[in-house]
Amino acid sequence: MLASSLLATYCTELHDDQAHKVDKYLQCFQLSDETLMDVSIRFRREMDKGLCRDTNPTAAVKMLPTFVRSTPDGTEQGEFLSLDLGGATFRVLLVKVMGNDEQKVEMENQIYAIPEHIMRGSGSEVGSIHYTQLICTVHNKAVGACHLPVLYMYEFTITQIDKIVLLSWTKGFRLSGVEGKDVVSLLRESIKKRGDFDIDIVAVINDTVGAMMTCGYDDHNCEIGLIVGTGTNACYMEQMRNLELLDGDEGRMCVNTEWGAFGDDGALEDLRTDIDREIDAGSLNPGKQLFEKMISGMYMGELVRLILVRMAKEQLLFQGKTTAELLTTGSFSTNYIYAIENDKLEGLASTEKVLRDLGLDLSLEDCIVTQRVCQIVSTRAAHLCAATLAAVLRQIRDNKAAEKLRTTIGVDGSVYKNHPEFSRRLHKMVRRLVPDCDVRFLQSQYGSGKGAAMVTAVAYRLATQHAERQRILNTLRLSRAQLLDVKERVRKEMVRGLSKQTHEQASVKMLPTYVRSTPDGTEHGDFLALDLGGSSFRVLLVQVRSGKRHKVDMHQKIYSIPQEIMQGTGEELFNHIVHCISDFLEYMGMKGASLPLGFTFSFPCHQNRLDQGILLKWTKGFKATGCEGEDVVMLLKDAVRRKQDFDLNFVAMVNDTVGTMISCGYEDPKCEVGLIVGTGTNVCYMEDMKNIELVEGDDGHMCVNMEWGAFGDSGELDDFCTQFDHMVDASSNYPGKQRYEKMISGMYLGEIVRNVLIDFTAKGLLFRGKLSERLKTRGIFETKFLSQIERDHLAMRQVRSILQHLGLTSSTCDDSVLVKEVCTVVARRAAQLCGAGLAAVVEKIRENRNLNHLSVTVGVDGAVIVVQETLQDLAPQCQVTFHKSEDGSGKGAALITAVSLELKSKFMM
Repeated sequence: MLASSLLATYCTELHDDQAHKVDKYLQCFQLSDETLMDVSIRFRREMDKGLCRDTNPTAAVKMLPTFVRSTPDGTEQGEFLSLDLGGATFRVLLVKVMGNDEQKVEMENQIYAIPEHIMRGSGSEVGSIHYTQLICTVHNKAVGACHLPVLYMYEFTITQIDKIVLLSWTKGFRLSGVEGKDVVSLLRESIKKRGDFDIDIVAVINDTVGAMMTCGYDDHNCEIGLIVGTGTNACYMEQMRNLELLDGDEGRMCVNTEWGAFGDDGALEDLRTDIDREIDAGSLNPGKQLFEKMISGMYMGELVRLILVRMAKEQLLFQGKTTAELLTTGSFSTNYIYAIENDKLEGLASTEKVLRDLGLDLSLEDCIVTQRVCQIVSTRAAHLCAATLAAVLRQIRDNKAAEKLRTTIGVDGSVYKNHPEFSRRLHKMVRRLVPDCDVRFLQSQYGSGKGAAMVTAVAYRLATQHAERQRILNTLRLSRAQLLDVKERVRKEMVRGLSKQTHEQASVKMLPTYVRSTPDGTEHGDFLALDLGGSSFRVLLVQVRSGKRHKVDMHQKIYSIPQEIMQGTGEELFNHIVHCISDFLEYMGMKGASLPLGFTFSFPCHQNRLDQGILLKWTKGFKATGCEGEDVVMLLKDAVRRKQDFDLNFVAMVNDTVGTMISCGYEDPKCEVGLIVGTGTNVCYMEDMKNIELVEGDDGHMCVNMEWGAFGDSGELDDFCTQFDHMVDASSNYPGKQRYEKMISGMYLGEIVRNVLIDFTAKGLLFRGKLSERLKTRGIFETKFLSQIERDHLAMRQVRSILQHLGLTSSTCDDSVLVKEVCTVVARRAAQLCGAGLAAVVEKIRENRNLNHLSVTVGVDGAVIVVQETLQDLAPQCQVTFHKSEDGSGKGAALITAVSLELKSKFMM
């Protein structure tokens, strides 16, 4: 026999010589790294076309949404039935998933062959055999009623996770009456006809998705699925913002690339050989699945056969002779390639056996050549697969803006598993094409059946978790009726605060500010302004110039207030403030100057005149002793006298809200409302003197500082407060106070979010139930994080970086989506509550003036988009313009001082 002589006489020189001849003959099959990189770039372009709504209809690579939005997180559990159809066999599996600490999967399965007459018969026939095999398995295993069966099909578009519309058959199937129809419905109808069994189909997946989900259960980094078997395909987790075929831009969804059709539009025509064209012409679907025909196990053996036939006809093999067997389509199985490429010696022995079985008279050289042909064909397949896979990896890396991507690919398929060299060649080429990607290939041990069960398990987990999360978040969502109720309650408290009889009991104090006028552009002079309202404060020099082009120039310096001073004595606090004013004057070269001062003091005060303010209570974390009940202006003047560095010839005390209104009023005369939405929240507005019972006189207007942050302190908001509001209130510096502010302002919103996240995590609804120590820290979730996360179009990778800053290093994209939703819900409620209160204010102004329609401007410091929406809805008879304060309340304080001095000088004249 030749085999024995082969083993005895084989020599490297002979092999290399023959290999060189084949390499030259099959040069068109051998692709350089540069060519493969070009293929990768072409495929990336095809991916973009498939993802784009406008170009998808004509794209060869369809990039089909699978509606699989998450990979397993290890908490899935339950029993599921999986149906796996993808070739000439059909599997039914009973899958038991145990989550959390156990985290394992138990499977029982039964495999059935599908006769050829069924594969090419009618839809009703295949439905019946599905049903018969399902019944047989279920009854044999005596599982009774099954929970979650999953139908697997190949090459379909999914309109939802429990519905599939078959686009076209592949892998030798040609059933009539199925293409273009919902395969799930066909199966349901077949089962219904029998009437003695029922199932609940809840998830439908592609085998590629199954491979990804199977491996994703064992490796949470797995976000790509790859099949190289009878057919070939890949799927991966794509960012929703790139999926134009669907609404929504948050989170991820698995995309089934259907890359077997790559090249159907001519994109690979320059790389396809005459052999590839011959394969295509003799296939069941000419012109379709051209990439698959260059790669997959269904065609690899046939490629080799056609090459051998052509070489024989050109006198390069078998002494120029062929046999009927060699000329028979499909006679050279892809399985032969696996044996032939096993290794040089055993492979040659296998080569001899295969060729002799085909009736060929062969030589040692023929065996060497055949072995080399197999190597070239399978290497091209591996390298083309690597090129397209590299494009997918670059897409994921770019989505994450990662310098180096670390990811796992779940792989299945007979070629990948059975070919002795395919996987090594694929891995090596992927590393060469994308060196900035650290890729782990994880072989799917249980096929797509386990993956189908995992999709269902994940879907059930997500549905259950989603329902519970929404139940909790719904407590933070307000209906229009509730917002109208808030508006009426605010309005009622405004009236109570303005009344002398009920003022003391009112939660909204409606404090007179003694600001009787807004700027008219004639103001002139240099003024100091002091802006105190948080843990830092500003000292400003404000230069007001009148005339046709009136303007305001400002110079400022920001100083911090240490925590120990905020909560020390009043004397220490005002000494520190005066020290900073002195430092600022020296910095400006004005040491010893005497200028009028506008003092923005953003705390509740009772005023009997503009240059006096009795502090009612500290807010915003201040607790300095000896201040509440005292005149803040006198405390400041006393500290100035102690310092003896400069003097103040007049002090106008204003609230930051009033300063904002005046600052905007300098540019817009219609501005009669001031709104602060920042660390705290408050509103002021110009009220008719006749309604302010605390001040004598009925003529004209006066600005009223509502101090609306205290709305709810008498129980007005109790039925709107959630468990999270109660948590925030209980841990605050002054429980039971500033209830409205605690639902609206920046000082508290981050803390509300933090408490929601903790609750979600404790219930296993977030971060896989694992809470970081940092997130347990009160105040760690700053409101600036909420603002950044809630912002439109913020990429999930940026949200994730914020979570990592909070110690949540293992957070997933799904976690990021949920955190963003929590931030959005909390921020929206805050804005709606603010809008409801503001609606009460503008309606009050409109009714004061007996107007059918009011046009008014609100000077605002803070974000107001949702506030505007709510206000327009709740106060439709008021046309409200928002004017954003760019210069802050310090400018307003100086302008009030200027207006007051001008009025004072006119009165003295």
